[in-house]
Amino acid sequence: MKYIALICARGGSKGLPDKNILPLAGVPLIGWAIKAAKNVERISRVIVSTDSEQIAQIAKEFGAEVPFIRPGVLSGDNSPEWLTWKHAVEYLEKNIEFDGLVVIPTTAPLRNIEDINLCINKFEEGKSDIVITVTKAHRSPYFNMVKIDGDGNTSLLIQNENKLTRRQDSPKLFDVTTVAYVVKPLFVKENDNIFEGRVGSIEVPAERAIDIDSPMDFKIAECLFNSREGDFV
Repeated sequence: MKYIALICARGGSKGLPDKNILPLAGVPLIGWAIKAAKNVERISRVIVSTDSEQIAQIAKEFGAEVPFIRPGVLSGDNSPEWLTWKHAVEYLEKNIEFDGLVVIPTTAPLRNIEDINLCINKFEEGKSDIVITVTKAHRSPYFNMVKIDGDGNTSLLIQNENKLTRRQDSPKLFDVTTVAYVVKPLFVKENDNIFEGRVGSIEVPAERAIDIDSPMDFKIAECLFNSREGDFV
């Protein structure tokens, strides 16, 4: 099967300014994503979707292709990334034949190649429209996630009808991570979100699943990077 990697990196970011080009150990976050994609043998091309000429230039320096500049309407703070995937698939299908899109976000630079390969392996089993990555949840909505109503009253997010008293008895829960996604191009075009189809998943260790969206996340990533054993890519 033929795979194209897609890396989405818009110019604006409120939580962490210039997030996509922020250097981690001397390499911008988008550089780590590109390096990861280029080290996966089954990925034939690495495409970056961005609205920023600066990001486009940096992406090219790391060996990615930037065949188009993303429209501004798809680059706002509230623009769903799924629409960016659609835009990329529709553009790419006019010029390239491929079986799967491997989306590699810039915000999970501690991934390793095996994480991406396991996603592709799962996808090739043919049972999923999309494969995502997950990690064990650190909080449970059955025990320690709460909501606050308009009167200031606090209650559990999920009311426990079965009277669960031990975490061990609750369903196994996972957090969705941004390590990698592998998806059928047709599924992206015909649907509006990940969970409208058959979703497969690969579990990733928490130390490789950090999703950088704030200054604190970035500091944690730096600490994990500096304490790592071996290379991430």
